[in-house]
Amino acid sequence: MKRTILIIALGLFGGIAAQYVWLDLHEPVGMNQPDSDLLWMKSELKLSSAQYEQIKAIHDHSSPKLVALATQVAQMRDEFDAFERERKTEGRVDFLEFAHFVDLRRKIDKECLQSTRSLVQATAQVMTPQQRELYLGIVRNTLGDRAASAN
Repeated sequence: MKRTILIIALGLFGGIAAQYVWLDLHEPVGMNQPDSDLLWMKSELKLSSAQYEQIKAIHDHSSPKLVALATQVAQMRDEFDAFERERKTEGRVDFLEFAHFVDLRRKIDKECLQSTRSLVQATAQVMTPQQRELYLGIVRNTLGDRAASAN
């Protein structure tokens, strides 16, 4: 019995160790660095150092607004969850309050889309035509066509 438990424990330990080694070897470029969200662009799009610095400045400038919008989106998600809880527990909904919520959510969604478009457009302007084409293709695949229309 002890031998069986030892074999299972060693197999489990070996599997976990192999997983950590594999993840360490296949980690995307710069994931442990502070600007890892932009370093993929530098390597994938073959940006020059000057281009990278310009794009980093653009992202740093827009970051506070995007963080604020993300906070608003999270608050909206919490409010929607509260509406759902009330609907399920009490079986009723305040339709005027919900209509106000929907209107506010539309405004925030529109602002998020516009901010994303502005960021994509400003970033794309720093790139060469070949880099821009590749970048916009990646953005379209990731965010969808609506946010990526920077042409």
